[in-house]
Amino acid sequence: MKETDIRKYAELMKELGLTGLEITEENSKVRLERSVSVSAKEIVHSVPESTESVQTIPENKDYISIKSPMVGVFYVAPAENATPYVSIGDNVKKGQILCIVEAMKLMNEITAEEDGIISEVCVTNGQIVEYGTELFRIKR
Repeated sequence: MKETDIRKYAELMKELGLTGLEITEENSKVRLERSVSVSAKEIVHSVPESTESVQTIPENKDYISIKSPMVGVFYVAPAENATPYVSIGDNVKKGQILCIVEAMKLMNEITAEEDGIISEVCVTNGQIVEYGTELFRIKR
């Protein structure tokens, strides 16, 4: 596949708001992916809740549940020996980075939806998470 074709497809992805595209032509196969930085709340609420892979946890009005917007690897810090973004008991502000979910070699920052206090970290560093896996509980 020619570079100009790949650029054309990448522009089309951007125009249509796509995050992934796979093209198969004769003996070649190209997969394009791009990262869009949005909060976990925006992504989770844009997908129908009838998806079977979503873990259902009873909602509690005292807590905000931060769920993974994608399949990937959960990381608590920006680097292996770095300080974690947040720990249990930390006060967080809306928009503050809580963790990273790595998907297809792209580091996706997951941010707080509201102000609150981290009451529970539901997964461990380096754990593979599915779409909808609860990552954090934040006390309002």
